[in-house]
Amino acid sequence: MKDKIIFWFDSDFSHFAIAKGIQDNYDADLFAVIDVTDKPKLFFNKQQLIKFQKMWFYHDNVKSNKKLDLEYISLFEEKYKINLWTLAYNERLFYQFNDYYKFSSEEILSILETECRFFENVLDEIKPDFLIMLDTSMHHNHLFYEICKAKGIKPLLLVATRLARRWAISSIADNVDFIPKKLAHSQKNKSFEELQNYLKGFDTFQLATQVENRFLSSRTALIKSAIRFLFQNKNTNIKTHYSYYGRTKFKVLIKSIINILKTKYRGFFINSNFIKKLNFDSQFIYFPLHQEPERSLLLTAPFYTNELEVITNIVKSLPVSYKLYVKEHPAMRSREWRKISYYKQIMELPNVIMIHPSVKPEEIMKKCSLVITISGTASFEAAFYQKPSIVMSDTSFSMLSSVHRLQSIEELPHAIRLSLKKNISDPSELSEYVDILMKNTFELDYHKLTLDFADLFYFGSFLVDVEISESKMKSFLQENQSIIQHMAMEHINRIKQYKLENAK
Repeated sequence: MKDKIIFWFDSDFSHFAIAKGIQDNYDADLFAVIDVTDKPKLFFNKQQLIKFQKMWFYHDNVKSNKKLDLEYISLFEEKYKINLWTLAYNERLFYQFNDYYKFSSEEILSILETECRFFENVLDEIKPDFLIMLDTSMHHNHLFYEICKAKGIKPLLLVATRLARRWAISSIADNVDFIPKKLAHSQKNKSFEELQNYLKGFDTFQLATQVENRFLSSRTALIKSAIRFLFQNKNTNIKTHYSYYGRTKFKVLIKSIINILKTKYRGFFINSNFIKKLNFDSQFIYFPLHQEPERSLLLTAPFYTNELEVITNIVKSLPVSYKLYVKEHPAMRSREWRKISYYKQIMELPNVIMIHPSVKPEEIMKKCSLVITISGTASFEAAFYQKPSIVMSDTSFSMLSSVHRLQSIEELPHAIRLSLKKNISDPSELSEYVDILMKNTFELDYHKLTLDFADLFYFGSFLVDVEISESKMKSFLQENQSIIQHMAMEHINRIKQYKLENAK
């Protein structure tokens, strides 16, 4: 009997490419839920590259209705053990990050209700064996993922690891499968110096800088996309997609101009006020800000999304002889940086120093006494430099003895003092963890693939509501056949591995 695989597709098309590779190498029935705008939708309706048994377009099935069935939503929460308001409150479109439209509570609940009904109907109809998708980033694909898990459908999420260009296929969001709960402390291990050199080969800061320098960077693409959007695009999504509510052409144009000015103005403030040369004479604790909005806050750590509040609580918890160094995330440039008033609030906190985003984390790691993150990679990298760390959410590396998983904010003063006393002198644990991580991950230049796609189809990511021709897509798939085949085979091998385990 054939496996039934349901895919979640969105605008980056990486998983359409994976589906093509799986179709060419594995006999299964393929289904898809598709979350795209109106013009790419035409491609899916016409394409002959992949034979799907059935497809559903998310925005055709999810609307904001006037009537609301609270009893159904309440029963749904009980049935699947999912807190819908946690997802909704941290959805970037519903709250905080949407400058075009303010959703009412009734509209949000109505959208959630239609989503729940739609997802249940799809899964009950086809009863898939596997779900294949990119690691979740929005409330709706995370909700779909959680329902699949609750129904016993095995998720295969393509997730980035804490090592640059190393990816995993995992059933757990923001995590890696097949890492044991306890490490054996093997005697065959690398020294800390060897581990640091090893880490440099997977430099996440360098990768983030490269991606940031390329993402939304072409002026030519910006001008072309603006002309297409203003004079050729009918902007039908404003009526069909709740994610486009309020996005009139005039509002988008004005906001785009304002954002360019904000980026320059805020960047000037950062360059003038954040330190680039660190004073290492005093003891300090390091806290790197997250990019916002980002899944590692909104989904991984839903109760720690107010970073200003987190910083304030850290400062309140510091031993008197320590300062707090806070570093801005370099990727915030593509989000116009944060408000200057936000930076000033941090800088006005006693005992806090703001670090320029261009400062390399390695330089800070070598000199700090402790790293604190909400769910960031810096806590993982701290172990390579024999530094303790504190994290505020579950991560695959929380198992390391150098990492303290904070259970409540009231625990923070004690956790800081406890962590500062740790003596990290044995590299065997970290060495073994890295070896296991490497065995359960694979090399993938995913960002290059998606950026190449965006340059070819989406005007460098400036405009995603475009028509996509099958011939152009076919050429792209052929040109990137090697990487697509690699991704597809990794998924196929994982399917076989899960089936083998279930058969035991």
